[in-house]
Amino acid sequence: MSKKGLSALSGVLSVVLLTLADQFTKYLAFTRLRGQASVVLISGVFELEYVENRGAAFGLMKDSRWVFMIGSILIFFLLLLLYYKLPLDKKYQPLRTVCIFLCAGAVGNLIDRLWRGYVIDFFYFSLIDFPVFNVADIYVVLSIAAFLYLFFFKYKEEDFAFLQKRTKNE
Repeated sequence: MSKKGLSALSGVLSVVLLTLADQFTKYLAFTRLRGQASVVLISGVFELEYVENRGAAFGLMKDSRWVFMIGSILIFFLLLLLYYKLPLDKKYQPLRTVCIFLCAGAVGNLIDRLWRGYVIDFFYFSLIDFPVFNVADIYVVLSIAAFLYLFFFKYKEEDFAFLQKRTKNE
C-alpha cells in the first residue's frame, strides 16, 4: 500500500476510534444519567447532567435537525478532501490531526441526530453556567482553536499552494 493509502487508512481508523469513544460516553450518559439528578463531581464547578440538545452549539437553531445533518455531511466530505490533498510532509501533521478530530466530532453528533433526533450532552461547568456539551463538541472546539492557531501563526499562504495545483487531466 502506498504512503498516501496508509495515511488515509490511519486517518479513517482514527476517526472511527474517536467516534466510538464519543458514542460510548453518550451511551453511558444515556443509560446512567437520563432521568437522574446531576452528578456533582466538583461542587459548584463541574457536573454530569443529561441533556437532549435539539439545536446546535448552545442550543441555537432548535429543531433544525436536517440543516445540521446536511451541514455535518458537507463538512465531513470537505475535511476528507483536505486530508487527502494534504502533503505527507511532517509539517502538515498538525493540520491532518485537526481534520481527524473535526471529522470525528461531526460524525459523533451526526450519529446522534440520525439515530435519536437529538444530541446527547452531559458535561456541565456550573461555575460559569457554560452550556452542557459532550466529547464530540470537545473535538470540534479544540480542533477549531488549533486550526485557527495553525492558520494564523504556523502556516503561510504559500504552504497551501498545493491546493491550487492542477492535475494533468484538468
